[in-house]
Amino acid sequence: MATRLVHEMTYDATAIEVAAMLTDPVFRETVCRNQRATSYAVEIEGNVDAKAVRIEMEQPTDKVPAFAKKFIGATTTIVQTETWSSPHAATITVGIPGKPGEINGTVRLNESDGVTTETVELEIKVKIPLVAGKIEELLAKLLGSALRAEERTGKEWLSR
Repeated sequence: MATRLVHEMTYDATAIEVAAMLTDPVFRETVCRNQRATSYAVEIEGNVDAKAVRIEMEQPTDKVPAFAKKFIGATTTIVQTETWSSPHAATITVGIPGKPGEINGTVRLNESDGVTTETVELEIKVKIPLVAGKIEELLAKLLGSALRAEERTGKEWLSR
């Protein structure tokens, strides 16, 4: 089994402007800070047409329920990679090194009348007997929260 997460973020900007924002390492570092990362590294190769994004961050787990803390510890490292084949589409992988599971999906930018919707679709699979479903649901909730922080950061960024 797996848990599916679909999250939409809407920006009052063209798809090219949103793609450029997602290419900017300073934007990605700002998102990391707004997601409460205690340390982070952002690498972006390529340009707005085709790019590779890699973000590695460490986050506290103080808001994680007790049943999950024994699996992940006091902090956790998250590695997010995005492979953009065009300014409008990417594959995404989110990993937690040393933990059993995987998170894979896609990102799409769709523009209509100067407004862009970024749709993130993820499939979350955890391979821990008996508690996999609970941890998948928890990860979906935490990822949704992280994406909402990214959207708030993006709206502020684009309003400059």
